[in-house]
Amino acid sequence: MALQVGMDAPAFTSKDDEGKTVSLSDFAGKTVVLYFYPKDDTPGCTKEAQSFRDNYTEYQGKEMVVLGVSMDDQASHQSFKEKYGLPFQLLVDTDGTITKAYDADGGGYAKRITYIINGEGKISYVDQKVNTATHAQDILAKMG
Repeated sequence: MALQVGMDAPAFTSKDDEGKTVSLSDFAGKTVVLYFYPKDDTPGCTKEAQSFRDNYTEYQGKEMVVLGVSMDDQASHQSFKEKYGLPFQLLVDTDGTITKAYDADGGGYAKRITYIINGEGKISYVDQKVNTATHAQDILAKMG
């Protein structure tokens, strides 16, 4: 069943691009923008990541955490992050555990979908119609 606004966000624990353990519970009390994307260093995914990078200070000013998730490995995430100067964490989900839990499994890759999770761990917004070039601004506009 697709995750919907008002539902509890599925808990997860994963490694990030630096090999650090990251859990959703680490961000209790903060708004989390959990965005799923198909593949590191591909045109649409790069545009989307750059959109978040270019608006990152505004996210920080609103106490919002940005987490990118794809099924790429840590080395791929590190390379992608360094190449484009991404200031946020990319979560490693090579086995698809998080991707499946968030109904973002596209059959071997993550579908492009974003969840906003409020400080209480509830899903407050779901975006399945992502415009990669303006995604970060679209989310900020939605959040007010």
